Amino acid sequence: MRQLFVILLALGIGMPVNAKQITFTKKGVIHYCMSGQDTLIVQTALKKHYTLSIAPYKGDKACAISYTFDDGLAEQYSLVAPQFEKRGFRGTFAINGSKINSDGGLTTDTTRMSWEQVKDLSDRGHEISNHGWKHKNFSRFPLEEIREDIYKNDSAIFANTGVMPRTFVYPNNNKKEEAKKIAVQNRVGTRTKQRSIGSKSTPQNLEAWVNTLIETNDWGVGMTHGLTYGYDAFRDPQRFWDHLDQVKAKEDKIWVGTFREVAAYVEEKGATQLDIVCEKNHLRITPELTLDKKLFIEPLTLVIKGKQIKKISVRQDGKKLPVQLHTDKAVFDFNPYGGVIEVNLK
Repeated sequence: MRQLFVILLALGIGMPVNAKQITFTKKGVIHYCMSGQDTLIVQTALKKHYTLSIAPYKGDKACAISYTFDDGLAEQYSLVAPQFEKRGFRGTFAINGSKINSDGGLTTDTTRMSWEQVKDLSDRGHEISNHGWKHKNFSRFPLEEIREDIYKNDSAIFANTGVMPRTFVYPNNNKKEEAKKIAVQNRVGTRTKQRSIGSKSTPQNLEAWVNTLIETNDWGVGMTHGLTYGYDAFRDPQRFWDHLDQVKAKEDKIWVGTFREVAAYVEEKGATQLDIVCEKNHLRITPELTLDKKLFIEPLTLVIKGKQIKKISVRQDGKKLPVQLHTDKAVFDFNPYGGVIEVNLK
């Protein structure tokens, strides 16, 4: 992350240091444009120092974790989802539509979910992702068959849940480039990296994984199938529940979001521009984001750091925004497609 320094002195306008996109408007006012990757350091006319940046993850957490579950197994509905909700988490369930059981008692495979259960998961805030209609390996089928497999699953998920899947999980983890170009269309992201979580996971290596994510400010994507059956199952689910408890205990540092949520946030952060006007202790921040509003719908988190912040009020589009005020920073979510953000600092 780049740090860009802007100084506004009490007796006039100071000289910018290591900043190139500054426009001076009038005495006592400074105008600056920054990207979502920048950190802006401001000394106001009252010699109070603040740093402004878009948080790397929602809520200014140190890292993010998304848990993805492949193949639509029945126990993902009966075991996993309740355990997630108990802790306030939501997961991403990547399904193969051809294997999902029809409703109305026409069950053909008791190891798989029904469409009714898939919709219930979606209604409860979990993400339903596309894992291919028939789980076709990209390297083994013609391109047109892969295209049909992807689009058919999109249509089935939308028809049964009312929500179009905006992420894709590659069957057999195969990412053949020609087929990948189809899979990424109209998505916020596809699963290109993951950490296998299953039979080989131990309390020690799971804890080490989480601690590394926190230390490196990374986004971890966990991948598994079943808990007691299926590919690479835990066999003893308690090992996974214990891991979730450890993550919950560190929720001040970890954002547990669905794959769609985190992928969209990260993309939006990188594409957002902030136009900032600073006058005394008042900031006017105009966000600009040109991504597709129908796909990228996550609010972003703005962080204003400064030990001198005693009181802050924030409004956007005439509405007061909730602010979390800590000892050394103020944190609030904003609409990157919205209007001017008015910030008053005291």
